[in-house]
Amino acid sequence: HRLLSQRAVQQEAILATLVLLHPADGASSRPESRLPAVYPQVLAVLRRDGAERWPDAALQTSEDRSRGAGRAALGPIDAASGQYTLVRAGEPSSFALRIDIQRMVPWDTWPLARDGPVRAELRHDTRVIVLQPGSTVEARPAGLTAGFRFSKALDAASQPFDLQLQRATGPAEWPWHWLAGWSLFSAAALAALAGGRRGIRERRRAVELLRVGQVARLNAMGELAGGMAHELNQPLAALLTSTQAAGRLLDDDPPALAEARRAMAQAAAQARRAADVVARLRRLVEAPDATPPRQVVDLAVALRAVLELLEPEIRRCGIQVSVEGGSSAVNADPVALEQIMHNLIGNAIKSLDDVPAGDRSLTLTVSAENGQGVLSVCDSGPGIDAEALPHLFEPFFTTRPNGQGVGLGLGLSLCESLAQRMAGSLSARHATPRGAEFRLTLPLAHSQGL
Repeated sequence: HRLLSQRAVQQEAILATLVLLHPADGASSRPESRLPAVYPQVLAVLRRDGAERWPDAALQTSEDRSRGAGRAALGPIDAASGQYTLVRAGEPSSFALRIDIQRMVPWDTWPLARDGPVRAELRHDTRVIVLQPGSTVEARPAGLTAGFRFSKALDAASQPFDLQLQRATGPAEWPWHWLAGWSLFSAAALAALAGGRRGIRERRRAVELLRVGQVARLNAMGELAGGMAHELNQPLAALLTSTQAAGRLLDDDPPALAEARRAMAQAAAQARRAADVVARLRRLVEAPDATPPRQVVDLAVALRAVLELLEPEIRRCGIQVSVEGGSSAVNADPVALEQIMHNLIGNAIKSLDDVPAGDRSLTLTVSAENGQGVLSVCDSGPGIDAEALPHLFEPFFTTRPNGQGVGLGLGLSLCESLAQRMAGSLSARHATPRGAEFRLTLPLAHSQGL
């Protein structure tokens, strides 16, 4: 490509020199006739003086293009003979070179063997001038060929030819020994690499198993202690609130004995609830595979009981609570069910801390779907980040920022475990148009033959 582009530019320079140096007095001598002896690719030099006409109308058209462009222009092309004409307009004379493309190629420095397998062509529109025939892809058997192609325009605007090279190969020319050796070497290298990585993984696995074995009991004890602290925190807090309220009611003048009795009754209920939590955790440790005791529980009744416990906090936060749906009897552990509800609603209340007071709402829906009782807890809070959603039920994962009552990150994990032990499930998703929705599903009582 570089050699042919140099020759094309050289031919432009020849024409530019002829136009520049031609005498203005119209001398009859034609020194340009000696150019073919100097440049073998130039077969003839044509000249038009003054009012003369070119013998070929195509040359006149090319001269007009040259005059408009201010440089040489491509003239007629004879692909059969491998020749073309290059025209340059000038005053008082215009010149044209008839060029032989085979002689244009500098064969002494040409990097390709003339009888080799590479086919070289110059193309312009639909006309093709073959420089060397080579062996085309079409000459090979179908399905047993591979080819390489190169195409680039010459770096001469006046001669817009595309140089195209193509090299066809067949199975007989392919380096089978080299390919086989490279394949074997690659396979051996990959096998060695895979073996090394497998050995590293096995060593890492052994070290990790040893480490896990050493800390397994500590982890179990830590999770158990964290679970007990988390589950006992809610009934103890309610117990403290009820006893404090009872004390204030007794200090009134006269003392509000009826209200104080109700507060103490609530305190006693929370104490029993704390005892039930401890008993359930003890059963879980002593018999982790045992099925927890279950009975028929109405989701709506259990929900009202939890809302009654949380009513002071709901009123303090100014939250609009909407309870939808009717009764739905499920087969569940009453203490575990109450613990799940208390946790889900408590989390929803905390999520509304940063929401303007008028926009704080909580929608609780009880329904039955496909043999399952469903409790939906939907808030109008900021919702759950997409990155945090897959990790919500992992132990010790929490989304609360530092300084805002960070917990142990065990609440949702424990709730999910409790739901699964009752043959149910717990899930979370984004609510519409905003907020988060948690769905607790438990088997309906009639589906268990009760």
